[in-house]
Amino acid sequence: MPTTGPRTFGPDSDVLMAPVYLAGPGPGEAVFNTLDSAAGWTKVVAFGEDTYYTSPCQRVRIANVVDSHYGGWTFSYSEDPLGVPDWITTFDRDAPREIVPAFTDTLVAGLPNNFADYFSGGEHDTRHTPATVLSSHQWEAVRDTRPFRMVSPDGHAAYRMRGGWLHEYDELLDTEKSTWRMSAGPAPLSAPSWQAYFSRGTPEHLITATALALTDPRPVVRADFLIPDRHRSLVETQPLCLGQANPRTTAALARSPRTNVMHPVQPPTASAAPVTHVIASSRRQR
Repeated sequence: MPTTGPRTFGPDSDVLMAPVYLAGPGPGEAVFNTLDSAAGWTKVVAFGEDTYYTSPCQRVRIANVVDSHYGGWTFSYSEDPLGVPDWITTFDRDAPREIVPAFTDTLVAGLPNNFADYFSGGEHDTRHTPATVLSSHQWEAVRDTRPFRMVSPDGHAAYRMRGGWLHEYDELLDTEKSTWRMSAGPAPLSAPSWQAYFSRGTPEHLITATALALTDPRPVVRADFLIPDRHRSLVETQPLCLGQANPRTTAALARSPRTNVMHPVQPPTASAAPVTHVIASSRRQR
């Protein structure tokens, strides 16, 4: 896909662009759609704009708290629904919309049987780890570094695994201390544009699903004005021509619903998550 020079299309135009990890966040309907249509999940909207979901088994809680430090999405799992979380995963507000749904969809699909289908020998066992996925896309380990790091071929995305001992509660209390981290941007290690954090107990297959989305070479669709300015010189773009039967365009549209189309609000189905609106005077933010 050729890199455009001077812009040959308007800022409101949809474009095909790659790589996905530099695409900017884009609209976030995909995660909401997955959770809203998941059978048995409950949904609470609090403070006018913050959204919380709870799984039917009460073990998973998901929050989209707009004004929190990280924004974006936070997922927590607790074997004891009333206990301390076993793991927490956070995608900050600028994480691309194609990457967060990969984690969410896999989580929702595997939860009913406690992820048994994703373990060794299970129906959905890919026999991959995050590291093997990244290696298969020519990501290279940065030698002699602590913590361990892998970097994308263009140097604009990174995967980090922290070494050494750390009390498990420390990383649950401080996201920055999470065992695994994905990030991207012009300087993904020192000044990332977005980050995703995975605490030690996060199931490996969920991180692997995220890695697969992170490395997917197919272009995605964005309105041109949504591409972050600091990424423009680093990405490849071309106009999106809906009238042309093009396999690349078809694949990108399947992966990224068009950004400039207004979707009417549909009434919830019988299995959709019921919505509760809560009015409260204060809140804690992670």
